[in-house]
Amino acid sequence: MDLGSREAFDRAGTLGIEEEFFVVDDAGRPAAGTDELVYENDPPPSLEGRLDHELFKFVIETQTPTVGSLEEARESLEEVRTALLGHAADHGFGIAAAGLHPAAKWRELDHVEKPRYREQLERIQYPQHRNTTAGLHVHVGVDDADKAVWIANEMRWYLPIMLALSANSPYWNGFDTGLESARAKIFEALPNTGMPTVFEDFETFQRFERTMVETGSINDRGELWYDVRPHSVHGTVEVRTPDGQADPQRVLAFVEYTEALVEDLAARYEDGESGADHRREFLEENKWRALRYGRDASLLSREWTEAVPLGELVERERDRLGVSGIVDVYEAESGATRQRRLMDESGLDAVCAALRLPGAA
Repeated sequence: MDLGSREAFDRAGTLGIEEEFFVVDDAGRPAAGTDELVYENDPPPSLEGRLDHELFKFVIETQTPTVGSLEEARESLEEVRTALLGHAADHGFGIAAAGLHPAAKWRELDHVEKPRYREQLERIQYPQHRNTTAGLHVHVGVDDADKAVWIANEMRWYLPIMLALSANSPYWNGFDTGLESARAKIFEALPNTGMPTVFEDFETFQRFERTMVETGSINDRGELWYDVRPHSVHGTVEVRTPDGQADPQRVLAFVEYTEALVEDLAARYEDGESGADHRREFLEENKWRALRYGRDASLLSREWTEAVPLGELVERERDRLGVSGIVDVYEAESGATRQRRLMDESGLDAVCAALRLPGAA
């Protein structure tokens, strides 16, 4: 049984970044390249053991090494992305990033043959068959299992801020959804996704993991795809909220913010602060506002008494935590707005070109 343990939570402040990307052809359209890139050819040394695929043959995933600082995370991110771009180019592919690829039509794309994903397709059916999503996952190490569960509980209120800032997927299956992050809505059609409920402590969380596996609800703990979770193998709090991003500076802004939130919440836990125990319905309302309106969202306050514009929340977080990256993201053109602008000005080719990673040919 694939379950983690309390002992995994033995280091505080470590960082790890997982990114899901799209393999594309010369025209920037989805290309079934993961067999060649993952299985048929050896990756560069810096990608050894850090390269995998997702459900579709045009979605590929990288993982950075576990590092100890934001600067090391920056260096690792650059190294992994550079290696991926070179590996893809060597075999005739490019790499793009967004929450969804605007030219991806799921009925026309191939699923991978890996038994784990084939079983998911059979069990979950339509929601998984159409799941062309790609996201950014950030891990922050926590040195106590109960603390990690408490942090994950408290982290839930902040996730819509990240989602609204990262919203980068207005197009799905060939049409404009009217959403800023259609990825978030497509993905939460799967079971065991979205905002989790509160877990009282690690024992409660692990009992939930075990029950889900033992009852055949999931095959392994990795199929608990919530927006945030204590990762009981890596010993981290894992935030799984943002859309995929082509710009590495945006990725690092979310890493910086996640690290600062975990550090702040860890200190509050150690000071004996009681948890907020927010109602899931209010949290889901904020998530809806974030994925629907993106940068223009107003989110319900922590007291649920008023709607606060995203810009004001970003300023509060900057002043409270001393972070700057999310301010830069907010002040720039959003990913969803940029895609729509390029579509109106120049068409789909321009949107596809804009999603290519910097440095891609």
